[in-house]
Amino acid sequence: MELRHLRYFVAVAEHGSFTRAAGALGMEQPPLSQQIKQFERLLGATLFHRMTRGVELTEVGATLLPQAQAILSMSGEFLALAQGLSRGERGHLRVGLAGAVSLLPIIPQVIRRFRETWPEVVVSFEESNTPALSTALHERRVDVAVVRPPMMDEDNLAVYPLLDEPTVAALPSGHTHAGDGAIRLSMLEHEPLIIFPRELGPGFHDAILSACQNAGFTPRMGQQAPQIAATVPLVAAGLGVSVVPRSLSQIHAGGVTFHPIEEPAPRASLAIAVLKGHPTPLVSRFVSTLREACREWDDEQQTMDPSSISALP
Repeated sequence: MELRHLRYFVAVAEHGSFTRAAGALGMEQPPLSQQIKQFERLLGATLFHRMTRGVELTEVGATLLPQAQAILSMSGEFLALAQGLSRGERGHLRVGLAGAVSLLPIIPQVIRRFRETWPEVVVSFEESNTPALSTALHERRVDVAVVRPPMMDEDNLAVYPLLDEPTVAALPSGHTHAGDGAIRLSMLEHEPLIIFPRELGPGFHDAILSACQNAGFTPRMGQQAPQIAATVPLVAAGLGVSVVPRSLSQIHAGGVTFHPIEEPAPRASLAIAVLKGHPTPLVSRFVSTLREACREWDDEQQTMDPSSISALP
């Protein structure tokens, strides 16, 4: 039995006539009649009562018709799904996001536009740190991850740069420089620096310490934050100051002000990582979409005048 047999059977049953069914199928009536007879011989059952004007289903034909229609519907859905998967327009995309990445506006904006453009794609998220997301990629628990490079194990990963986000200084309310606009890192020389563990984001961690060294001092290490976003509440508690990605200024924690940092200032780099090999069309489409959007965003940031940014309460 072939699917064409079912299509012919359903067409004749729904039109009640070989002639009308043949017209709908775009074929001649005699070949259609022969195909139905062949199908009946294959099944060992008569599907239609042939009458002078049209046909009627036999009891066997009436019983088989709903199943034939269901099989044809499923075959159509199967074909649509296969074609959608091959074009990267359908499927399930599992996205991993490193610490505080979801607060950077361009990332959720791109994901939202991606879902609106391809509504048949189901997108799910896992928020974690870069080392954990590396493991999740290797264990195939996520398909793609937005991380803070470098990654410890890049041998089996393809890592593409996304953008370098500007940073701001987070100061507790009442700090000497809390009323200032942009500040120099050297102004924080004697303050305890709240920072996250290096293993959570070695690139960003080292960029902060290197910027302090370039500013002429070695920072006093204060209390360690369990993750990047957790530095802000610790600053609000008066335990020290911190240098955070500018997107964290969206955390309106009472008792914290955010200040642009005069150059040279550290950058919070982001990259997108996938397993090496042959990514699915859906993963490739998402990676290219996000990279293009981030290039445009990064270009806009480079042209922004730092002096136009005032302290954020």
